[in-house]
Amino acid sequence: MNQPSIVHAMPRRTFLATAAAAGTFAALKPSTALADSNSVLEIGLIGCGGRGGWIADLFVQTGKYRLVACADYFQDRIDVVGDKFKIETARRYAGLSGYRRLLESKLDAVVIETPPYFHPEQAAAAVDAGKHVFLAKPIAVDVPGCLSIGESGRRATAKKLVFLVDFQTRANELYREALRRVRQGDMGRVVLVEAHYPWSSGGRDLPPASMEERLRRWYHVKELSGDFIVEQAIHALDVATWIIDADPVRALGLGGRKLRPQGSIWDHFSVNYLFANEVPLSFTCIQTIPEMKDEIVARAYGSEGYIYTDYFGSVWIRGNEPFTGGSTGNLYTTGAQTNIHEFHQFITQGKYDNPTVAPSVRSNLTAVLGREAGYQGGELTMAELMRENGKLELDFRGLKS
Repeated sequence: MNQPSIVHAMPRRTFLATAAAAGTFAALKPSTALADSNSVLEIGLIGCGGRGGWIADLFVQTGKYRLVACADYFQDRIDVVGDKFKIETARRYAGLSGYRRLLESKLDAVVIETPPYFHPEQAAAAVDAGKHVFLAKPIAVDVPGCLSIGESGRRATAKKLVFLVDFQTRANELYREALRRVRQGDMGRVVLVEAHYPWSSGGRDLPPASMEERLRRWYHVKELSGDFIVEQAIHALDVATWIIDADPVRALGLGGRKLRPQGSIWDHFSVNYLFANEVPLSFTCIQTIPEMKDEIVARAYGSEGYIYTDYFGSVWIRGNEPFTGGSTGNLYTTGAQTNIHEFHQFITQGKYDNPTVAPSVRSNLTAVLGREAGYQGGELTMAELMRENGKLELDFRGLKS
């Protein structure tokens, strides 16, 4: 699978046609690079839930960002963030299309922390509006969304905009150094890869019923989250595909909903992948088991050694060319902090190559392939997945625009 040709094959997805704001976006001039590395950038937050408020704090703590606008469907969430960061009332935007009004205002960049379903259209709109984009993972919930993000990343580069996807592992120096060594051949030819994601939390509650409640508890709604293999377990798949450095050819999937109630997302997946360089990947993920140790692990075996990575533990290489590595520490926070720092650095230095986009498209498509193979309970090729081009949809009629 050739990534650039795949992305160009699909036009940008449309967003909530029934709820779109009146009028079209006027294309704004892209932000220009700022010469001073200490310049304070004005940012807007799209998505004021738990992680949105948390990461906004990390941005502001650097002293290099000023949060001047926020948007969310829910007014109560907007006001929690708005009051904390003293955002003027006129720059707090509610409703499904609130993000569009935010993008029409004077901003340098946006931070997108909404449910993944909305990422492709919101990111595309931000690039259209000339804003730099800091985007939460996963980038999308389906094939059209992944392709849209790939296209937005390329358009951002062409418009001299920064587009950064916030995977914490990719920001960690231990991961970066270990993967540099893998690329230079320290563990020889990659033969076999394993990855797993056991997660004790996630909940077994009844799925949300009303549409507004579905927006509040979006994680349990397949269309909004992409199911947990896409929304959370992608962390392990992202590292595995980073190591393998190829596209998946096919996946044999199993799994189901044995712990969660009917109508909710699944609680376990088991997927065997084969990649274009003939490397197999064995992947499992499961949730809601009491007292289970949370792990995000990828392990790869090469002809001259093997690499071990754990988001909550350590990273190292053993073999003929060992790498001692070390502890990842509090990667959830430090990885985000590094990405926030580099986002500012890229903007002020005018670095617009946007290297996080292509690997995010690859790992997201890998997760979608695993999900769909699991749903079918059998084998699915990437070519079939791309040809089907399935899009997850929800009916948002009745919600405030």
